[in-house]
Amino acid sequence: MKNLIIIGIIGAATIASCSSLQQEQQAQNNRKEFLKLKGKWQIVEINNYNKNFRVKPFDEGIDSKCFMGSVWTLVPNNWSGSYTLENHEGCPFVSQNIKFDVKNGNEFIFKKIFSGEKPKQVVSGYSLTLENQTDDSFTLAQNISYQGENIKVAYVFKKISNK
Repeated sequence: MKNLIIIGIIGAATIASCSSLQQEQQAQNNRKEFLKLKGKWQIVEINNYNKNFRVKPFDEGIDSKCFMGSVWTLVPNNWSGSYTLENHEGCPFVSQNIKFDVKNGNEFIFKKIFSGEKPKQVVSGYSLTLENQTDDSFTLAQNISYQGENIKVAYVFKKISNK
């Protein structure tokens, strides 16, 4: 009976250590993918929605077409960044600082940081799904509710610089 109890304890310890080892490996893989986001990125395509109505992303009050060509700078080692929209086709110039993170390997969350604000004081933000990440491109997808339906808007990013 004692031998059976000892074998059970050893088996449980082995399973627990394997499980925590797998979780640690997954966390390291997620961190490695997160660090690949470092650099300057440009939105080159916005797709997957009916263009007959206007989508105004991230509470900017402007049409999503204004985000075409926008440049996003992401610095993963301190979770900071910014995005800049150029003044074109009736779109205003916008420069916005952000803090961001990637949770669970594919949930890209960010919050806008305005002048004089401390990031920990900002409690609201935006959650998008990180998809199709490679060394030089990725997609952020956002679900927007419209008349009771979810509409997926996908922003396709291409890397323009590693800095």
